[in-house]
Amino acid sequence: MSDISTVAGVVLAAGAGTRFGMPKVRAAQGEWLRTAVHALSGGGCDVVVVVLGAAVVDVPAPARAVVAADWADGLSASLRAGISAAGTADLAVLHLVDTPDVGPEVVRRLLAAAPESGLARATYAGRPGHPVAIARRHWPALLESLHGDEGARPFLRGRTDVVAVDCTDLATGADVDVSP
Repeated sequence: MSDISTVAGVVLAAGAGTRFGMPKVRAAQGEWLRTAVHALSGGGCDVVVVVLGAAVVDVPAPARAVVAADWADGLSASLRAGISAAGTADLAVLHLVDTPDVGPEVVRRLLAAAPESGLARATYAGRPGHPVAIARRHWPALLESLHGDEGARPFLRGRTDVVAVDCTDLATGADVDVSP
């Protein structure tokens, strides 16, 4: 991580949560949002931004909110807004509001393993998951690859230099798509 000095955490939380029954940013009375912000801030991110859209809520300190006006266009719009809000950071750690068992330990491990390639992804039991770390030098190619309701997956899938960081012992990384 020799060329990385500033890390921005980005919580993607703009969706309507159609299958879930409500915007996930409101899940568990906002506990998922608090957990996601804490994971990033406690895990070593210098700044944290929360991308909102379908629901605009107060975000917990130390995070600041950014609203993706075009959130309904899909995950790509939210990711564009998050990367833009990361400002001059050297690295963005992309995290989802709907992975509530991911804590600061996962983020710390991801950052510790961030390779010279500037690309790292948490994995759980061999499955790729979140968070994902992407260095600034990759942002133009990432942004160019974004379309519709897909995030960084197509960009990452085409790369051979993404370091898989096993976090199975820390969390399940389960993405909650339906209301319990």
